[in-house]
Amino acid sequence: MSDDSAQQPGERIASHIAHNARVWNYWLGGKDHYEVDEKVGDMVTSMYPSIGEVARADRAFLGRAVRFLAQEAGIRQFLDIGTGLPTVDNTHEVAQRIAPDARIVYVDNDPIVLTHARALLTSSEQGATHYVDADAHDPCAIVEAASQTLDFERPVAVMLLGILNFVLDTDEATAIVRRLVDAIPSGSYVVLTHPTLELGGEGNEAAMTFWNENATPPITARTGAEVMAFLDGLELVEPGLVSCARWRTEGTEEGPLVAQYGVVARKP
Repeated sequence: MSDDSAQQPGERIASHIAHNARVWNYWLGGKDHYEVDEKVGDMVTSMYPSIGEVARADRAFLGRAVRFLAQEAGIRQFLDIGTGLPTVDNTHEVAQRIAPDARIVYVDNDPIVLTHARALLTSSEQGATHYVDADAHDPCAIVEAASQTLDFERPVAVMLLGILNFVLDTDEATAIVRRLVDAIPSGSYVVLTHPTLELGGEGNEAAMTFWNENATPPITARTGAEVMAFLDGLELVEPGLVSCARWRTEGTEEGPLVAQYGVVARKP
């Protein structure tokens, strides 16, 4: 658990500095953000015009991945770490639309996300949806808290969308994934997205530098090889590691090439 989890959410919200969850919400067309988030979001967009497309592609990837897991892979348990602010088609909504008995645990330690937790805590009668106030840097605490809702003797899909990029040390990020993978049984899945400088997007690097100087938490991009190292020992689901907008796109049109990797992998 985060050290300040006992505080009231309002005491932990810093409205004077842009925060990722709120800026992301702004890029997605939401209303849960402050003026400072809009200003920083607009500046990032001016430097890297396709950032809104990245945000939308990441969200669409989540929907496709959860549909695959619930429909084709038969997964009924989801651990969504770094869930962010609720928007349309959250993990539990997509999963329970297919499998009403699906059980979902959301994990975040952002105070404004906590204030909106009630919007996430809606579930079908057959399933369950819960929220854990915990830090992604502490996977052991996450698993312990999530085990009150999820059965870690049965397959679990661990969702790590746009969260490992906030763990700046690659060795630490790898260790976090390893601990999570060790906690789930064979037949489980890991789903992740991660920003990269390898897929183009002029201005991406400068925009990240601006972000790190003017917003929180700081962010880092990684190469495809570094992302693949997170998944060592796991089996990649086709088409493997690709731009998240091009992972199992529906219809005949290929998605845009956005500078955000997306991948789904199975624990053998």
